[in-house]
Amino acid sequence: MIEDQSSFTKRSRGSSLEGSIVKYIFLACASLSILTTLAILLTLSYQAYEFFKEISIIEFLTGTRWTPILKPRSYGVLPLVSGTLLVTVIAAMVAIPIGLSTAIFLSEYAPDWLRRIIKPILEVLAGIPTVVYGYFALTFVTPLLQVFLPDLIIFNALSAGIVMGVMIIPMVSSLSEDAMISVPRSLREGAYALGATRYEVSLRIVVPAALSGIIAAFIIAISRAIGETMLVTIAAGATPKLTFDPTESIQTMTAYIVQLALGEAPVGSLEYNTIFAVALVLFALTLFMNLLGFWIVTRFREEY
Repeated sequence: MIEDQSSFTKRSRGSSLEGSIVKYIFLACASLSILTTLAILLTLSYQAYEFFKEISIIEFLTGTRWTPILKPRSYGVLPLVSGTLLVTVIAAMVAIPIGLSTAIFLSEYAPDWLRRIIKPILEVLAGIPTVVYGYFALTFVTPLLQVFLPDLIIFNALSAGIVMGVMIIPMVSSLSEDAMISVPRSLREGAYALGATRYEVSLRIVVPAALSGIIAAFIIAISRAIGETMLVTIAAGATPKLTFDPTESIQTMTAYIVQLALGEAPVGSLEYNTIFAVALVLFALTLFMNLLGFWIVTRFREEY
């Protein structure tokens, strides 16, 4: 009896020690993530400060011309912001309805065997390199659109936005489906008991109950679209222009960063520091989207 109690005490101490080790490992991983984010923010802020010592932040945020390399030089970031938002809005118009419809089908209509086939196929879309999407937009989607829009130029925001929407469909559908599956079965059964159809249960019961998770999926996908680089670099063009016409060539913030980073701008020069100023704006925009998503999830979360 005494030996059994001693053995139990040793196992308890061993389990407690193991739990403490795992706890500190997880804490170290979480701290590393936070420190990495802070290091990125400090790097961007320092280099951007060097830029703003020479260029007014008001001129940077309100200017409508972006020509940091060509003379006469102008440093208004609005053309890059408008190009980024234009492509993102087009992508959202493609991905949100298709992704949500797919999630509703997988969650409420598809049998298990069909769900096991469709979902992995959707996940393949998320694994395709973005450079492949870029050339797909340039060599297939744009010529196809030119059949209906003969005046459409090769590099345009419309083609890039449509293909970007296709690229983020798996993110919208997967996260939305997870949110809808988490809705308790009892809500569905109660609606069916009252005579509701499957269509009414899907749109009037399940979707409102999972709304916070669905909106969070939308925001995460939109944030992904805002930060996309290679697709817009290849397909959207390199013309910083303050326009909301999707048939024109534009330049996004990420595309500009790639363009200048591959150029010959001397390290420490004003042109070089524009990379970090634009990157700081991009960081702030994605941070705002993530905070908005977190607020929506906590504000409209349904607990059962």
